[in-house]
Amino acid sequence: MQHLLAKVAKGQKTSKDLTWEEAKQAMRLMIEGTATPAQIGAFLIAMRFKSESVTELAAFTATARQYVPPVPVSAGLGVVDVPVYAGKRETFHAIIPAAIVAAAAGAVFLLHGVDGPPDRRGISSVLKLLGIPVDLTAKLVGAELEKKGLAYLDLALYHPPVSRFLEMRQELGVRNVFHPIARMLNPARATSQVIGLSHPPYFEKTVEALRMLSCPRALVIRGVEGDPELSIGNVTRLLELKDERITPFTFQPKDASLTMATFREMAGFPVEQREREADLIKRLVANEIQGGQRDWVLLNAAMLLYAAGKGASIAGNLEIARRALESGQAKAKLGELAAVAGADAGAATRVGISA
Repeated sequence: MQHLLAKVAKGQKTSKDLTWEEAKQAMRLMIEGTATPAQIGAFLIAMRFKSESVTELAAFTATARQYVPPVPVSAGLGVVDVPVYAGKRETFHAIIPAAIVAAAAGAVFLLHGVDGPPDRRGISSVLKLLGIPVDLTAKLVGAELEKKGLAYLDLALYHPPVSRFLEMRQELGVRNVFHPIARMLNPARATSQVIGLSHPPYFEKTVEALRMLSCPRALVIRGVEGDPELSIGNVTRLLELKDERITPFTFQPKDASLTMATFREMAGFPVEQREREADLIKRLVANEIQGGQRDWVLLNAAMLLYAAGKGASIAGNLEIARRALESGQAKAKLGELAAVAGADAGAATRVGISA
């Protein structure tokens, strides 16, 4: 680790990128605990200043994947990987009702994330209030995907080392390379990934790293507060990876014949009022709310359906999403997701938390 540190921490003009094999070695030393805490902290800060290369990001991610088995799903299920790590300060989690609506329309989604960070509202606490299990093992998550088309995987249960390195943000005071790694981890080895980012330096690098990792299809989104969400109140930048080709484009509500909304219609709730957000989501999937909030959900459901290979465009899936909502299928899907939450949680307790 001393040799690798010397290479990346020499300074702005003399630091060098790690090769693929060196990056793999660094990841192994950190995950296996061979590197000391001081070395790990120094390495993460050095990488923060140097800025990770595409090769480093891809090699780090590929190596991290090797330490845990993938979520077991049948071939051809068509899972879409949706990492949700950013947390919310200002807006509600539109990705939750959007995923429910899109799952009701026949697509399959694996959401994965962590509880933190402490200063933001994580997605798991809201899912729990909706009755959706948040503490299932990888095996049980696979079964949920097969039966219901939507499930959530807690990274702390699936890949504890990566989760612990994410928590180092609180000690170091800055994000580290494990934030993009967690987003690219792809626990089910899905053939389509939807990744939201807010940190500009990682926008192009992430999609290039996904291509290096042989991801067949991905949408990388400059998402709302860093989550994989299109904005209903602004223009959103996207990068699409499909068949090794990267295409940049922008999307705005009018592209789907929707009215541009105000921030008020995207606004969330304080951390201590998670129950209000859960209630809002229940009413949204029950088609009890009209206006900008509903449009925001439909827009992102259409985006998720497009990522799942439905239709030729995001806008082209809006009507499919609207039918799933207005027909009552989305409300029924939420009921299905929560129907046996207690039984699943009990099973998770019985079998333990290992993948």
